[in-house]
Amino acid sequence: MKLRYTVAALADLSSILDYIAAHSPAGSIRVQTRLKVVIDLTLTQPGIGVRTDDPAIRRLVALPYPYLVFYEPRANEIIIHAIRHTSREVARRQDET
Repeated sequence: MKLRYTVAALADLSSILDYIAAHSPAGSIRVQTRLKVVIDLTLTQPGIGVRTDDPAIRRLVALPYPYLVFYEPRANEIIIHAIRHTSREVARRQDET
């Protein structure tokens, strides 16, 4: 199984880690490590995430950190579409109502 990130997902990841590193370099490493573990989990268990409104996209929480990984499992690859802080997801949903 292959792992692929969209340009948007890579930008999300970079932005998240840069922001955290500005306040806590060690914290940035911890978050990066946890995100990697969660994302790697999708390679062995592609159905582990919760379905979203788009049936092709699943969502997985990177606990204990408040980040959501949005991914698409395909036959031979996992596509990471976005990585968002949970507060951004709630704000987006509120804007839609």
